[in-house]
Amino acid sequence: MGLLKVEGVTHWSIPVNNLEESEKFYGDLLGLKPLGRLGNAVMSCFNVGDHNILLCEREQPVDTSGVEQRVHHSFTVSPETFVQACKIFHEKQIPIVELHYRAKGYFTGRELYFHDPSGNRLELRDPTWKQGMAEPPFEEIVRS
Repeated sequence: MGLLKVEGVTHWSIPVNNLEESEKFYGDLLGLKPLGRLGNAVMSCFNVGDHNILLCEREQPVDTSGVEQRVHHSFTVSPETFVQACKIFHEKQIPIVELHYRAKGYFTGRELYFHDPSGNRLELRDPTWKQGMAEPPFEEIVRS
C-alpha cells in the first residue's frame, strides 16, 4: 500500500503540435466529447467514458518521425466500431501501424494501432475478441 491514497484521475494529458488539428482528430474522427478550451486557450478538454483527456499544445512542434513507439493511449470500442474505424482509416488514408490479436495478458482482444497528427501512438481495442476467433488482416476487415 502506498503512502498516499489517490482517489481518482482528473485527466490525462496528450501533447499535440497543432491544437485545432488535434481537436478535429479527437472530436470529429474519434468521437470524443469536446468540453472546451481552458482559459489559456492552448489546452482543450475532451471526455470519453469516465475519463477526461486534455490536449496540450506544445510550445514548439516536434518531429513525429522519431516518436516513442511503446507509449500509447488506448480506447475501448465495440466490435462494430472497430470494423467501422478500419474502414474510415482506410478511406481517410490514416496509416495503420499494427493490427494485433492479443490472446494472452491483461488486456486481451484485437488492437488497432495508429498515430494522431502529432505522432502520438493510439490504440483502438475491441475486448470481445478471444483466442480461437478469426484473425482477419486489416485489408480483409476493410473489404467486409
